[in-house]
Amino acid sequence: MSIYITGDTHREFSRLDNFKFKKDDMLIILGDVGINYFHDIHDMIEKEKLKKYNIKFFCIRGNHEDRPENIDTYKEVEMFGGKVFIEDDYPHLIFAKDGETYNLNNNKILVIGGAYSVDKYYRIATGNNWFYDEQLSSEEMDDIFNKVKDKKYDIVLTHTCPRKYEPTEVFMKGLDQSKIDKSMEDFLDKVEENIDYNKWYCGHYHTEKKIDNLEFMFKNIKKLFDNEVTIDKPKEYTK
Repeated sequence: MSIYITGDTHREFSRLDNFKFKKDDMLIILGDVGINYFHDIHDMIEKEKLKKYNIKFFCIRGNHEDRPENIDTYKEVEMFGGKVFIEDDYPHLIFAKDGETYNLNNNKILVIGGAYSVDKYYRIATGNNWFYDEQLSSEEMDDIFNKVKDKKYDIVLTHTCPRKYEPTEVFMKGLDQSKIDKSMEDFLDKVEENIDYNKWYCGHYHTEKKIDNLEFMFKNIKKLFDNEVTIDKPKEYTK
């Protein structure tokens, strides 16, 4: 099984159309997949569309989508050495559980989803979906930190990034950053400082950038443990 990785999709999967996946390959999506958003037939249509790729999707939870554990059709099962969420009708669409550790191709991988939506109040005012538990609670942060502290990981997968690595050059112009809740980024700073890891991938910011051992991903598709394959150029804007 070859494993690939890409950034946020937001229900837009055209970047996959020109990529030659093999049966049973896996694609990691670093949050905001977009298939647990409407809670109706619209989500089902997108899930049906993904069947055509004939691969597994390993999804990190973003902020512009509901937690799978909040949706009745998902069940928690053991997979890759950790807990995941799947639906009986779509077993190829796998959602990671926040704070779980997985074994993928003999690599120890930590996954932490969630982030703050900078458009939260616009979404509420206009009737668009906003999910109250998009970020980890303080209790969840404490539990995850106590579980991962002083451990060694081959790869860390998150939706947002440690605060020290925020790509400030792609922040939305005119947005007062002092009013943005940075608790997730501060938490990931703490995690990053207290674990040992080889590589860290995140999405959320709609940019492609490498800093130290951390890599932001958006529209590029990269083969994990191999060379990167660029499918499309990213739009440089943040969320």
